[in-house]
Amino acid sequence: MWGQVTNRRLYLQRAVIFTGNHRLYGRYMQRVTREWPNSCANALTDYNLNRKAWIGHAACALALQCPEDITRQAWGLLTDEQRTLANGQADRAIRTWEVRYQASLGIRPNMATSLLFGRDTR
Repeated sequence: MWGQVTNRRLYLQRAVIFTGNHRLYGRYMQRVTREWPNSCANALTDYNLNRKAWIGHAACALALQCPEDITRQAWGLLTDEQRTLANGQADRAIRTWEVRYQASLGIRPNMATSLLFGRDTR
């Protein structure tokens, strides 16, 4: 996600097209959640981090080998609508990852409710 590229202008053009296509961008965000498990565990469990930005940067890195500073620059060139759609994809990818991550730890989503209120949630 970090590094230098020789043709910044070309990478920026590609990043604008890629991040502006929320469906394609979202597919790569989902791929990040599957293909980069350690990075996701590190980044997505840190609630002090901008998790949407992180998953967007990671998706751009996976798809285009694009450094995060160029991804940030591309983000600034998108329309408000494009950003809203991309953020929706990021939210979906993060939620999907959280469910998978919790399941891998043996955490049931409604377990806290059953323990606190004595309810059988089966």
